[in-house]
Amino acid sequence: MGEGKGSTLVHLLILVLSLTAFGFSIAAERRRSTGTLHKDDFTNQTYCIYESDVATGYGVGAFLFLLSSESLLMGVTKCMCFGRPLAPGGNRAWTIIYFVSSWMTFLVAEACLIAGAKNNAYHTKYRNMIYADNFSCDALRKGVFISGAVFVVATMILNVYYYMYFTKATTQPAHKTTRAASTVGMAGRP
Repeated sequence: MGEGKGSTLVHLLILVLSLTAFGFSIAAERRRSTGTLHKDDFTNQTYCIYESDVATGYGVGAFLFLLSSESLLMGVTKCMCFGRPLAPGGNRAWTIIYFVSSWMTFLVAEACLIAGAKNNAYHTKYRNMIYADNFSCDALRKGVFISGAVFVVATMILNVYYYMYFTKATTQPAHKTTRAASTVGMAGRP
């Protein structure tokens, strides 16, 4: 490991896992299930027929790849709580900022992906027959998986910067200030 660079393998794995999650979330958006109304002439009932729910699998796949990317990074850095202490200074401050930011974007991305997968599966599997005259087939709103993909990319970028500043903050020695004797005396004047 170079001075303050971090492991190239960790950088590469974070990028590959995050970009795979991004690809799955884009594929999930493109393959969202949509329903069409059909009327059964024999029973005179109207119901929805949905396309395949492959988007649910893509959404769960994106969720799992992003989760594995975050788990890998937190395992390597020991979640910034255990292991070597961070040296005081700007690198420590940036490490903390990127750590908190990456966790916030990670949670939003995971929420978008799992909510999209859940709603896509719900409309595909469980809403199949309704006794009503005028209704439309519910489908997942456009953009749920896209917003997840945007936050996946944001999480990836923040994770790379977090790891970069984390390794800088853990490999640099702590700077000790050497001060001369104090100019303010604490004793009384003679």
